[in-house]
Amino acid sequence: MNYFFSMIRSRLSSVVVRIAFTVIVSSLTIAPTAFAQQEAAKGKKLFDGTSLAGWSGITSNWRVEDGAITGESLKDAPLKNNTFLVYEKKVGDFELNCEFKISGGNSGIQYRSKLVDSEKFIVGGYQADIDSEGDLTKNSYMGIHYEERGRGILVERGQIISIGEDGKKTRVGSTGDSAALRNKFKVESWNTYRIVAKGSVCQHYINGVLMSELQDNQTDKRASEGIIALQLHAGPPMKVQFKNIVLSE
Repeated sequence: MNYFFSMIRSRLSSVVVRIAFTVIVSSLTIAPTAFAQQEAAKGKKLFDGTSLAGWSGITSNWRVEDGAITGESLKDAPLKNNTFLVYEKKVGDFELNCEFKISGGNSGIQYRSKLVDSEKFIVGGYQADIDSEGDLTKNSYMGIHYEERGRGILVERGQIISIGEDGKKTRVGSTGDSAALRNKFKVESWNTYRIVAKGSVCQHYINGVLMSELQDNQTDKRASEGIIALQLHAGPPMKVQFKNIVLSE
């Protein structure tokens, strides 16, 4: 009988140990997520939802509509060059979260960038690209890493690219199939963009999915800090909107 109770106590102890271990592991798993949410809550809102306070651009192209920053190029007043709505505070390492919607054309979110022409609001530098193309059989720019007025396309969607000191690009990993990633984007609907820049590494997420990653080690070309700006692209008529723009440094 003593042996029987001894076996029960032993098994109960084992169960208790397993439960305690599970609780500890679960807490370790949950903690970073909770911490990330707390850090995001500390972020600064770059748009108050009602005005363009803090931003500068060509007033005929930018306005606030339905609680969103709205950029529009009309058929009877086409843009001759890309123009930007600029938030001039410089940022270095940061995380930017926002919602966006696009109809027609091409857009993007500039970061660690510089103002090239203060009259036409022309900007150069890193860009988290956005386009309105919904046909997966066609090449599209959604989620790629582009350098406006610089080195051009640095990272295609689905790629992790390292750029060496000599400017040579090497594919060092993958974020997934390009067409499958493109399918995460909702055409002419609200989507989320998350940009994370830390040191030489820049990541672009759309709707929570990593689209591309740049590891820029070309010290004479890369940018460690700069302004944030929203793009309105030259060409066909288009409309792009942004809201809930939050910056965490």
